[in-house]
Amino acid sequence: MTLLILGLALWWAAHLFKRVAPGARARLGDPGKGIVAVAVLASVVLMWFGYSSAEGPVWWGRSPALVGINNLLMVFAIYLYAVSGTGAALARRIRHPQLTAVKTWAVAHLLVNGDLPSLVLFGGLLAWAVVSVILINRAQRDWVPPVAKPGAEWKAVVGTVVVTVVVMLVHDWLGYQPWG
Repeated sequence: MTLLILGLALWWAAHLFKRVAPGARARLGDPGKGIVAVAVLASVVLMWFGYSSAEGPVWWGRSPALVGINNLLMVFAIYLYAVSGTGAALARRIRHPQLTAVKTWAVAHLLVNGDLPSLVLFGGLLAWAVVSVILINRAQRDWVPPVAKPGAEWKAVVGTVVVTVVVMLVHDWLGYQPWG
C-alpha cells in the first residue's frame, strides 16, 4: 500500500505543481516539462506496482448490474476524453472534459472494486480531479468554449469506439474481465 500512496502523492504533486507554485514552475522553463513528465511516469509505475501488490478488506464485489453500469460509464468517460480539444458539442458545454472523464472513470471503477486498494487508488484520483477543477476555476474564472470544428463529433465517436475496444482487450489480457 505504501507504493500506491507514494504514487498517488507523486501524481498529485506533479500535476498540481503548476497550480500551487506557478512561479517555481515557470522558473524551470522548458526543462520543467521533462521533469514533470518523468514524475508523472514514475507516479504511474508506483501506482501500478502499489495497486497490484496491495491488500486490504473487501466491502463489496462485482455484480452483473454494476459491471454493466461501469462499462457504460467507461464509454462515456472515454468519449469525454475524446471530445477534449476537438470542438465537439460536448466540449463546448463542459469546461473540463478531461478531468470530468477522470472523475467518471474513477466512479465507474469504484462501483465494481469495493476493496481498500481500489478505494485508495480510484478515490485518490477522483479527489485529485475534483481539486484540479477547483484550482483551475479559481485561477481562471472566465472560460471561452472551444470553437466548433467540422467532423469533430465523428472523430470523437470513432476514437471512443477504438479506444474502448483497446482498453477492454488490455484489461482482459491483464486478467481483469471487463465484459460482464
